[in-house]
Amino acid sequence: MRTASAPIPTTRRRGLARGAALLAPALLLAPALLLAAPALAQEEAPTVNSGDAAWMLTSTALVLMMTIPGLALFYSGMVRKKNVLATMMQSFFLAALCSVVWMVAGYSLAFGEGGAYFGDFSKLFLAGVAAGWDQPFTLGSGDAAVAFTIPETVFVMFQMTFAIITPALATGAVADRMKFSALLVFTILWSLLIYSPIAHWVWHPNGWIFGLGALDFAGGTVVHINAGVAGLVAAIVLGKRTGLGSENMSPFNLGLAVIGAALLWVGWFGFNAGSAGAAGGRAGMAMLVTQVAAAAGVLAWVSAEWVIKGKPSVLGAISGAVAGLVAITPAAGFVLPVPALIIGLAAGLAGFWGATTLKHWCGYDDSLDAFGVHGICGIVGALLVGIFAYGPLSATPGAPEGISGSFDQFLIQVYATVATFVFTAIGTWIILKVVDVTIGLRVTEEEEREGLDVSLHGERLG
Repeated sequence: MRTASAPIPTTRRRGLARGAALLAPALLLAPALLLAAPALAQEEAPTVNSGDAAWMLTSTALVLMMTIPGLALFYSGMVRKKNVLATMMQSFFLAALCSVVWMVAGYSLAFGEGGAYFGDFSKLFLAGVAAGWDQPFTLGSGDAAVAFTIPETVFVMFQMTFAIITPALATGAVADRMKFSALLVFTILWSLLIYSPIAHWVWHPNGWIFGLGALDFAGGTVVHINAGVAGLVAAIVLGKRTGLGSENMSPFNLGLAVIGAALLWVGWFGFNAGSAGAAGGRAGMAMLVTQVAAAAGVLAWVSAEWVIKGKPSVLGAISGAVAGLVAITPAAGFVLPVPALIIGLAAGLAGFWGATTLKHWCGYDDSLDAFGVHGICGIVGALLVGIFAYGPLSATPGAPEGISGSFDQFLIQVYATVATFVFTAIGTWIILKVVDVTIGLRVTEEEEREGLDVSLHGERLG
């Protein structure tokens, strides 16, 4: 055994010397490493998920495509030749107008913290949004907060496309007879006073409908019931088209309408699957059930038409697709494929009834069936999700078991649907009356007979 005073062999002395030489830089860096230790121990700042951001950017483009050119072609193909350009102009111009309204104040009123009924003015002109351009953001605060893995800029743009298409959908109810200037003033007021508050109610964690636990994945209440009811009220206030029942009101070009409907169908995948906010399992299920419901809507509408009228029409097929798509919208992220099939079939039948029987019974002139399809089928979807919701799909960190279909949930859906219907109906009527008193709502009979393309825009299709 070696004692403490025993000499160290030469080879060992050389090894120790080399070890000391290697250790010296580390000893010199030790104070710096110790100072950096707390920073290294901290968690890394959250980062944007590039896959989620890519999917949301794609979805945003798909939803914008639904309005331009989708809805523009769909609606313009169903009016008479003298109103084709004016109808296209409505969708195209509203895409521009609503973008600016959303940027200036609409987003702040919808998704500012605010309270239970509307947002606030903290994000006017998108104040503060650009500061987090490369960071994920959280909507709301506390236990109900919703965390996203995308920048707020992407969320703003995605929601902007919803704010664009909703008033554009309502224009179908008043096709052929509303002044362009009146439409623009109405849209600005309606977007700020009706659309943004309802979006806050339903989709912001502070919103009172959100707090109830009502389910609306992608806009059954916010978009479709809202637009449908606004269209219904506008159709009643403006009155019927000149010559309705005595003149030929056949669509000018159903080919355009088919192309528009096809663009709507494809764009709807961004509308529904994009509302998952990320590229994951819920987005995948939302896309699958969207396709199933759209297909079922076509089959149901065409079958009913074939039985009652004797022939299956192209107009019926594209209307059935939209009916199925509308109804699955509030349920897309919450239901499985078989319930989606049922929802689509129910929507096809309900939409056919609303677009043919109901409006004739009631006597209103919903020109392109904005209420008959979007209003009625939006109600169908908003109610049926309360029956068919599958808990694991609706689960969140705050509610790990999710919300499953039940009688109690159905009642919550009824409450949210009725509240949206009443608020939109009353608010839309007031705005229309204000616009009518100030600048007038409807073109003259001479302008209507000449056609809006010439009388409002000084142009002809050809």
